[in-house]
Amino acid sequence: MNNNRILINNLKMFQGINQNVTNISLILFGTLLLTISAKVQVPFWPIPMTMQTFMVFLIGATYGVRLSFLTLVAYLFEGAIGLPVFASGGGLIYLTGPTAGYLYGMTLAAVVISYFADKGFSVSYTKTFISIILGSIIIFALGVLYLGSIIGYNKAIQAGLLPFIPSELFKIALAVILIPTLNKILK
Repeated sequence: MNNNRILINNLKMFQGINQNVTNISLILFGTLLLTISAKVQVPFWPIPMTMQTFMVFLIGATYGVRLSFLTLVAYLFEGAIGLPVFASGGGLIYLTGPTAGYLYGMTLAAVVISYFADKGFSVSYTKTFISIILGSIIIFALGVLYLGSIIGYNKAIQAGLLPFIPSELFKIALAVILIPTLNKILK
């Protein structure tokens, strides 16, 4: 693993600080960003449109595999214990309700994007696009599959995928522009 390919490791402000303190701080910061991004939403049924996937893209591309996984698991844990971190609140019901597949998909997507970032995919616009698209596909595949098991697959595609394609393309484009640019600035 080449830690210099992970954006967070290139920030001078983290150098010289105990790694455990840094990791805990980054996990908490990541869950805060995910919470805020969940609250920035356009109401849709059954899944509200939020900026969460954009934050997952950023966390995945800037944190390492382990740190991005722990951040998303901490986020799910915060929601499971009732903290209002999800789009419409918190509680165990969110981990089994209509949005559960998207939440689990975000966790897997962050890990996959981080894996590719570790392989150098976050320094090139084209490679960043590939990893972010793959992450988005993972999120929506798991989300629609799970939602489909509840409301039927045709309805899940109509309500849980198609309305989100334009906003998802915007979030992907924003992430693809931002991530390699930040890498170039920081190196």
